[in-house]
Amino acid sequence: MSNNISRIILHIDMDYFFAQCEEREHPEIKGKPVVICVYSGRGGDSGAVSTSNYEARKLGVKAGIPIYRAKKLAPDAVFLPVNMELYRSISDEVMEILRSYCERFEQESVDEAFCELTGKVSDFDEAKLLAARIKDEIKQRTGLTCSAGVAPNKLVAKIASDFQKPDGLTVVRPDEILRFLSSLKITDLIGVGKKTSERLNELGVKTIGDLSKLSKDDLIREFGQAKGAWLKQASQGIDDSQVEEREGTEQIGRIITLKENTRELKVILDAVDKLSEDVYRKLETRKLSFKSVSFIAISTDLKTRTKSRTLGAPAKDFETLKSTAHELAKAFLNEHHFLLRRVGVRVANLAGEKEQKTLGEF
Repeated sequence: MSNNISRIILHIDMDYFFAQCEEREHPEIKGKPVVICVYSGRGGDSGAVSTSNYEARKLGVKAGIPIYRAKKLAPDAVFLPVNMELYRSISDEVMEILRSYCERFEQESVDEAFCELTGKVSDFDEAKLLAARIKDEIKQRTGLTCSAGVAPNKLVAKIASDFQKPDGLTVVRPDEILRFLSSLKITDLIGVGKKTSERLNELGVKTIGDLSKLSKDDLIREFGQAKGAWLKQASQGIDDSQVEEREGTEQIGRIITLKENTRELKVILDAVDKLSEDVYRKLETRKLSFKSVSFIAISTDLKTRTKSRTLGAPAKDFETLKSTAHELAKAFLNEHHFLLRRVGVRVANLAGEKEQKTLGEF
């Protein structure tokens, strides 16, 4: 456990993220059950629920259930399609805030991330204050709430962030790990799925505390060497995995609302210039190159469309970013003839200096 004692890890998990983003964009639906759906394209209510807000969850609407079933459970709910461009743009704002507070950062998904606070704070009391400050800044800058977990490792920090949702803050100190985990359901242990939990239930294991009492040998016999050894370690809150940047999967983007709905080229290109400068500053600060550029357009009915281009080789100069974004915006306006409410610029296929060379460096 010595490894655990020396580390302080923060996990941030945005609350009902997709639905909360929609509530921010459509204030009139706040307080109503909101269901975000992945429509199959076959028409009607064919498809599944992606996520929902807490009002909808109270009515039994859960991720993965068919849309038609969700409508029976919550006939008065607001049903909206997934709008990933919106969620990514807000996620970028959140991740930017988190990066500013830690040297080592790991974005786990569009709405979750780990921050290594070891060395940034002296103890868990200071870490709690910092986590509260981060939560406040996210709320002030994005209008969204999140839940935070602070613990000696990633496993426990992630479990802790889910402990007091929504808008929670849970701190688990090294000497509190076993007590914190012991009464939690076995399914609260990250990585324990339906099959594993069912077999553990058959063995009389209902809580993480029950699991910790089983011997490593018994678990290996039941689940195999790797899974059995991991279950024993995890049940005791032991996790040595590091907070590490995941290269290649990240995107950086910015979206702004135009002063008025328009499709006037000069207004849109002026906005694209400002967005490109902002994105470029982030790339330059982190010494990243990019290989794809997207122009994002959100119409007055809040539908999001994009036009993207993948470059022949990675680039890291401002002129390539700006000129590509300009070309994409012009092409988009030639293809579509509706007014735009918001516009954005995004870069993807990012890499650090060590991972990729630009064409000019060969």
